[in-house]
Amino acid sequence: MLQALTAAISLSMALPCAAASEPMSLAPGIDLIPGDFTPGAQPDGNTVVIRGSEGLLVFDTGRHRNHTQAIIDFARRQGEPVKVIVNSHWHLDHVGGNPRLRSEYPDARVYASGAIDAALHGFLADYRAALQKQLDAAKGDAEKQAGLRDELAIIDAGAQLAPDERITATRDGYLVGRKMIVGLVRNAATAGDVYLLDQASGVLASGDLVTLPVPFLDTACPQGWRRALDTLHAVQFELIVPGHGAPMRREEFEAYRRAYGNLLDCAGTPHSKAECAEGWLHDVGPLVPRSQQQFARVLLDYYMDRSLRADAKHTAAMCAAV
Repeated sequence: MLQALTAAISLSMALPCAAASEPMSLAPGIDLIPGDFTPGAQPDGNTVVIRGSEGLLVFDTGRHRNHTQAIIDFARRQGEPVKVIVNSHWHLDHVGGNPRLRSEYPDARVYASGAIDAALHGFLADYRAALQKQLDAAKGDAEKQAGLRDELAIIDAGAQLAPDERITATRDGYLVGRKMIVGLVRNAATAGDVYLLDQASGVLASGDLVTLPVPFLDTACPQGWRRALDTLHAVQFELIVPGHGAPMRREEFEAYRRAYGNLLDCAGTPHSKAECAEGWLHDVGPLVPRSQQQFARVLLDYYMDRSLRADAKHTAAMCAAV
């Protein structure tokens, strides 16, 4: 997933990467295992681990072996089993660790939307074919071949990526002994995006409904994403954990939400791509530090053509009701 994004990264300056092996405490019983975004490589999304009276809940499982191992190592240090996995969406940097965690914790139950079903037969099938071509052309490059085989193996895991329990509507209840709201929005970053609010702490895990340094629009319905941010605005949270990037307080999220709306509005005007990108950077302010601004410009240059100013047929396909 995000192969076009990776190509863009390779053209940009290096983006500082968080170490997946260094968990960060967000609130009592809630920790963040930061994702990693290395130039020229596929990313890992952020993972949130929640400790309850019945074990651990893992929100998103990353992609690469080292990230998933960091989750397992963390669980072992806690002396608690992983009982619940919640996947925010089907992108490989958020579900790729599912097979390894299922192997380590066979009693764990996976919750997600059913959007991965169509992705496995559509986007991911096409991506797999592209990976296979790259593998066939990489003869003699053992390191590149190993990375491509790892990526192929995730897709080939198939059913192990899919949920045991499909989330079909927003609901509240208890998971691992803690009161949660499990939310679902359709046709936003993907056809079905799940968010999770721990009600005691006010920590909200958003998945890729919030990403930095820009919205990652590869499989998005742009207007649906705007509505999804309005949905998150109505959630009573204190801290939001993006799918990529550092946690945000509510006022920072509100700046992000306004910036996203302004970006969509700009895309509908004659303003140049560069002008819209500068508007985004102005609106998000310190959420995108100077060291990441060129990276953000490269990505937005791509996304303006690929998503925000895409032809009507493409947009209709991304925004089709599920």
